[in-house]
Amino acid sequence: MIITKTPLRIGLVGGGTDIPEYYKNYGGLLISAAINKYIYIIVNRKFDHRIRVSYSSTEIVDTVDEIKHPSVREAMKLLDIDGGIEILSVSDIPSTGTGLGSSSTFLVGLLNALHAYKSEFASREQLAEEAIKIERKILREPGGMQDQYMASFGGINMLKFNENDSVYVNPVTLNYEKLEKLKDNMSLLYTGIGHDSAGLHHGIRDEISKHIDDYDRMKQYTNDFYHALYDMDIRKLGQLLNKNWYSKKALYKEISTSMVDDYYSKALSLGAYGGNLIGAGGGGFLIFIIDRENKHRLQELGLREIEFDFDFEGSRIIYFSQ
Repeated sequence: MIITKTPLRIGLVGGGTDIPEYYKNYGGLLISAAINKYIYIIVNRKFDHRIRVSYSSTEIVDTVDEIKHPSVREAMKLLDIDGGIEILSVSDIPSTGTGLGSSSTFLVGLLNALHAYKSEFASREQLAEEAIKIERKILREPGGMQDQYMASFGGINMLKFNENDSVYVNPVTLNYEKLEKLKDNMSLLYTGIGHDSAGLHHGIRDEISKHIDDYDRMKQYTNDFYHALYDMDIRKLGQLLNKNWYSKKALYKEISTSMVDDYYSKALSLGAYGGNLIGAGGGGFLIFIIDRENKHRLQELGLREIEFDFDFEGSRIIYFSQ
């Protein structure tokens, strides 16, 4: 039996510049943070030659081609695993529609477990690249590339996406005091609103050419945010998050909703310096930067606050037994 533990992530600034239709022409830049909310993948050798896959549904099939879950099917094909296996997933956070990168986190954790199942070593880069290959090239799902790298690497990273498809992972190396200050002045709130990331990504992709200036501004905000992190200037970090949010909103009309706009405006009136709707948009989680002593004010929004810390290990194997 093998168990992997893989972190979800919160995108802070620059999200969207990792979409191929943009970065292949202009280069992308963003900052994202892995958090201590996880997806666990359990892989076990089955007594017979059938395949059992359990997630929100359970499948028991005879061949890989019969598997309905696309990521599981293609991961098994990529690693040439044909049967006699059980795969189970468990998540700390609802696994769809949250904007925390759950689908890529699931896939990275699965690939990590399947490599271990085959007694193979897979580097962080390999896990990210294989997940991108499956999601973007084989399944042709729209979207960016930050989720796969954040799930693989963990940490707080500035990710640079180059025109030639190479990716540079630049860790933000803050000391303990600064990390604690950053976490203590952030509030992660669940809106309870689901979203269709695939549909949003299609719409965003189709309108990229109209919003090059907004993407360029988000890259500049990312650079500024990076330096403000080392200064740990909470007010400036929040203000940059706010500027980034308005540029992100401009990319596509369905990124925000009237309800999200109301939550956001009220949060600012309660003392937040700025925030972001994590992921493609439409719903999921809001993150705000706000002075620690004012965080309690956000309870007036009526949203569930999720306590979190940062994760610096990325996808890892936490149990292995032959």
